[in-house]
Amino acid sequence: MDFLTAALEPLLQPLFLIDGRPLTTVLELIAFVLAVVMVACNIRVIAWGWPLAIVSSLLYFLVFWQSRLYGDAALQIVFAVLALWGWWQWLRGRGDNGAPLRVHTLPARGRGLLLGAVLVGWPLLGLYLDRYTDTDVPYWDAFPTVASLAGQYLLGRKLVENWPTWIVVNAVSVGLFAYKGLWLTTALYLVFIVMAMAGWRTWRQLAAEPA
Repeated sequence: MDFLTAALEPLLQPLFLIDGRPLTTVLELIAFVLAVVMVACNIRVIAWGWPLAIVSSLLYFLVFWQSRLYGDAALQIVFAVLALWGWWQWLRGRGDNGAPLRVHTLPARGRGLLLGAVLVGWPLLGLYLDRYTDTDVPYWDAFPTVASLAGQYLLGRKLVENWPTWIVVNAVSVGLFAYKGLWLTTALYLVFIVMAMAGWRTWRQLAAEPA
């Protein structure tokens, strides 16, 4: 990581300063723009959002690692891998009936199982981060990490429930990133909340359309 940090040093320089404190970096700004375009593509069910997700996730890995948010940093690598799966699902995936994958809703049993998995995974990851890393926010970092995995699965399968999941994840992340002084990313996740609300409304309408 030291070699990588040195190579990216120009992108890690503060872009704006307020009272001597950095507001953002070039790296964070690029990741911000790509992430907004990515979510806009997701709302409109445009598959090109997935390659944008890969690039944005790799950039945010570096941003979060620099801020000792190791759970969120590791999550970005998982996101990059899952984005390949999601891209394939949107292009070639099939529904339970064998038809091309379309926007649909998750049955109640599925929602319960996914919620249970998040509630179990959250404290387990928090305990790991607390014991084996130097993060100062282990459980706060762990929740959006675990819940984001659920959201990414739901998004990849074109399930409407991904949007309320992202609303919760983004709301928690706003507080976390503000605490860490990642102000542009904090603003990004506020934008994400609004975009997730719009996505939820749009996808509910798409799911209600006849197949």
